[in-house]
Amino acid sequence: MTKVRAEDFASALVKALKDYTSEIEEDLEDLKEDNATQAVKELKASSPKKTGDYNKGWTKTKEGAGWYVHNRTNYQLTHLLEKGHARRDGGRVPPKVHIAPIEEKYVRTFEDGIIKRFQK
Repeated sequence: MTKVRAEDFASALVKALKDYTSEIEEDLEDLKEDNATQAVKELKASSPKKTGDYNKGWTKTKEGAGWYVHNRTNYQLTHLLEKGHARRDGGRVPPKVHIAPIEEKYVRTFEDGIIKRFQK
């Protein structure tokens, strides 16, 4: 702990708060990127594999302050596979739910990581 003169207290407090804020921002950025990386790995492992192109297409992208997980090669199939769709003969193709469980898992993981970080 450093000693601060009374007239320098305000500037020392501002500096300490800025340091703390930047430390938290770095930790949150690491947490976001780690979650996105792990989600991509799990999606590649759990996605339906007919030719393999769909599951190989999962990637993460940084946009603004967030990381986004998406399928860069066959993004059109995500909704059809996740929700099911109609067939030409009038029947239905059943859904293959593979995105929602991973999304829910990593939302919880992110929330738990934030809570753990602020309890330090």
